Amino acid sequence: MAFELPTLSYAYDALEPNIDALTMEIHHGKHHNGYTTNLNNAISNTPLANQTIEEILKGLDMENKIVRNNGGGFYNHCLFWEIMSPDGGGLPSGDLANAINEAFGSFDTFKTEFAKAAATQFGSGWAWLCLQKNGSLEVCKTANQDNPLMPGISCDGIPILGIDVWEHAYYLNYQNRRPDYINAFFNVVNWSKVSELFIAGV
Repeated sequence: MAFELPTLSYAYDALEPNIDALTMEIHHGKHHNGYTTNLNNAISNTPLANQTIEEILKGLDMENKIVRNNGGGFYNHCLFWEIMSPDGGGLPSGDLANAINEAFGSFDTFKTEFAKAAATQFGSGWAWLCLQKNGSLEVCKTANQDNPLMPGISCDGIPILGIDVWEHAYYLNYQNRRPDYINAFFNVVNWSKVSELFIAGV
């Protein structure tokens, strides 16, 4: 079964002023759509066509650059749209908040560490909050469309929060001010969804 571009649960302008409508339209309708189309073309008539995206990424031949780039791009963006909301921002609560405090000492320390990972990712890539097998949380970063599900990545675990730091994610509005974009991202984080992913993964 072919993968499909997910329909957003909010309008392109719903995350303004933090993320502008034109960036959302291009990012979702062009970039994510392109990854989806290219992934489907790459796996058509292969055994991968019968696998979930998680299965594809976990068993990936990292030398298969087409599937690596487009499979990662498809999965990463599906997560990205879900963990943002017009009603986002604020603080996590419950078990997720406790896990963040246990791993980082405080939410503010986590936020600083996550923002640093996102800001210092050289070139294109992502920063992640990942759930480890022992139930702990870690922050890490990956280049391009790599993600923690892929084998041999120094950043591992189940991603429950991710920020896209490719220039196409922020450049129309923020130009080269990546730290400003990262700060604005926290205003739209859907902590309820992140918590749902955390609980599902524990």
